[in-house]
Parts: sequence; structure tokens; C-alpha cells
Amino acid sequence: MSSEKPVAGEGGRAVTEKDPCTGVCRFDGRSGWCVGCGRTSSEIRAWRKMTPCRRTALARELPRRVRQASGEGAAP
Repeated sequence: MSSEKPVAGEGGRAVTEKDPCTGVCRFDGRSGWCVGCGRTSSEIRAWRKMTPCRRTALARELPRRVRQASGEGAAP
């Protein structure tokens, strides 16, 4: 059985802790976060090498980051 935990995503892709990419790949100029998945470019590059604990912790932050990067929340 898979241990992936689905998270609501945009762009028609299911977001999991294994792969939070939504296929949007557009970055907010102020925060540096992707408006699709919420990660920075360095976090995207490092994702596969992160420990499961670090990926889980980061995955919990991503919905907030996506809201902020897309202009729905307060500035970071």
C-alpha cells in the first residue's frame, strides 16, 4: 500500500508528498515560490534528495505558500 498523502492541487493533477508539482511552474517574483506547488526552485531541485521528514514538513507549508504566491493571502 502506498504511503503517499494526496493534497488538493490545481491544474488537474493530484498533489502528493512524493510529487507536489501541479504542472503550473510559474514563480512569484517577491517570494520566489511557485504559484502551482509553493516550492522554491532550489526546493524543487532538492525534493527527491530530501528526507521523508523534511518532505512532509515542507508539504504541510505548501498550501499556505500557494495561497500567498497567488495573491489570496497576506504577503510573505
